[in-house]
Amino acid sequence: MGESRGFAIGNEENSALPYRYDEGSQAMNNNIAVRIVCSFLTLLLVTSGALAQSVSIQKIRGEVSVRHGVTEQWLSVAVGDVLRPDDTMRTGPKGSAVVASTNGAGIRRIVLPPDVIVDVADIRDLTPSELMLRLTMEKVRSSKYRSKDDPEVPNAAIVHGSNVTDGEPLAENPQGPALLEWNGVGVLFNNAFYPTCVLKGMELFRLYPETARTFDNRFMVAQALERSSLPSEALNEYASILTIPGLAPEKSGLVKQHIAGLQQSVK
Repeated sequence: MGESRGFAIGNEENSALPYRYDEGSQAMNNNIAVRIVCSFLTLLLVTSGALAQSVSIQKIRGEVSVRHGVTEQWLSVAVGDVLRPDDTMRTGPKGSAVVASTNGAGIRRIVLPPDVIVDVADIRDLTPSELMLRLTMEKVRSSKYRSKDDPEVPNAAIVHGSNVTDGEPLAENPQGPALLEWNGVGVLFNNAFYPTCVLKGMELFRLYPETARTFDNRFMVAQALERSSLPSEALNEYASILTIPGLAPEKSGLVKQHIAGLQQSVK
């Protein structure tokens, strides 16, 4: 008891160095490992989607721009441009665009209305296994190994909405990027990209926690969970919406209708 354990690393000099378990260092190493795994899995999923499809611009009107990767520089686009998987598209107040997503199943045309921001990587279908992998990644990111400097992860399927809102009343989406990005989530929903709609919504709840107090956001994510064939997660989200203070009777009734329908389907 009281003696330090030693281990050899290549030579006798190193073998004399004591090894001590440091809980803080271990937690930091675990957190770094989590970040590496999440980054790798994200790259793998985006790359696999890129190999299976291409996205090109068919029509533009007004202000339409693209951002490459994590840069903050928005560049003009032209009809015929082929977009990269890490690109993000933005339309202005009077701008709109039509993009074509081509894969083995054919061509899908997606209309981008004014005032939206959409990631090209989200304009694709996910298999059930891909969706579950991404949901698992959200669980990993919210694990106990998260450092205190990391933001909380309010997550519609993992951290229920009642935790997100913390008893605060409903609110409207703030102006600026948050509003444009939520408009982009609406584009995904309206074009039946339900799994990526769910995942993008979760990401925005984390980046803009105040947007979790907007009924339309929460209800859209719950519907997307339902249409992604995740009834248990959808039920959890619908139930958590009912806990938001100030919910109008007509909205409460609409949510209860969906809950009743799901409860019948899972029996």
